[in-house]
Amino acid sequence: MNQTHIHLLITHLPIFGSILGGLVLAYGIWTKSNQTKIAAYYLLIISSIGAVIAYFTGEGAEETVEKIPGISKNIIEQHSDFAMYALVSLSILGVVVLIGLFLSLRKSTLSRTIAITTFFISLISFGLVVWTGYLGGKIRHTEINSASPTQIQNGEKEKDD
Repeated sequence: MNQTHIHLLITHLPIFGSILGGLVLAYGIWTKSNQTKIAAYYLLIISSIGAVIAYFTGEGAEETVEKIPGISKNIIEQHSDFAMYALVSLSILGVVVLIGLFLSLRKSTLSRTIAITTFFISLISFGLVVWTGYLGGKIRHTEINSASPTQIQNGEKEKDD
C-alpha cells in the first residue's frame, strides 16, 4: 500500500466524520447529554486526524496521477490548493474539540458555548472538505467534469449551448 492508496481511502473520513460528528454534537446539545457530546467530540477528533493524513498523503497521490494521460494538472492544483483551507479548518476544529472535550469532562459552565461553537465550525469544515473532495473527484472522475479530459488538459472549456 502506498501514499496514493492511503490518500484515496482516508479522504472520505473527514467528509463523513465532520458531518456525522456535527450531527451527533447537535443532538447532544439538544438533549443536553454530556455523553453524546463527548461521543461527537471523538468523531470530530478522528475526522481531524483523517484530514491531516489525507493532506500529507496528497503529494504522493499527486505524483502518481499526474503521470496518467488525460489528467488535468490545473484540476490537481485546484484540489491541492483548496485542500489547505480544509486542513486549516479541520485543524481548528480539532483544537476546539479538544477544548470542548476538556470542558465537558470537567463539567464546566462553558461546555455548552464551546459545543455550539464546535458545531458551527464542523459545518464550515464539512463545506470546505466536501468542496475539496469534489475537486479531487474531478481529477479521475471525468464524468463530473463539464468538459472532456482532452479539453481540460489543453486548457479549453466547453461552452454551454
